[in-house]
Amino acid sequence: MQIEVLKSKIHRATITESDLNYIGSIGIDENLMEAANLIENEKVHIYNITNGERLETYIIKGERGSGIISLNGAAARKAAIGDKIIIVSYASLDFEKAKTFKPTILFPDDHNQIK
Repeated sequence: MQIEVLKSKIHRATITESDLNYIGSIGIDENLMEAANLIENEKVHIYNITNGERLETYIIKGERGSGIISLNGAAARKAAIGDKIIIVSYASLDFEKAKTFKPTILFPDDHNQIK
């Protein structure tokens, strides 16, 4: 049996940019991506702490060290610059392996830098 478990989480990141006319996705600083064990084009769930919105999208690489968290396309309507969000991804694992799996969880500072 396979079950879905939390794989990666960036807790309380801050939206720094929003581009309604981009084709979609969330741009994430490459340093945060690596530290959170996330890859480009990976599906992620976005939970907006500020307004309660929830959505799914995919990751594109943001400039390394920039602190960028950019919500793009239609998703840009779900958050404003300065909103706090949670970014999560899940993985399908064998039930027994899932019992011992440890997700990667980051708590960036207010400028989306790794503490």
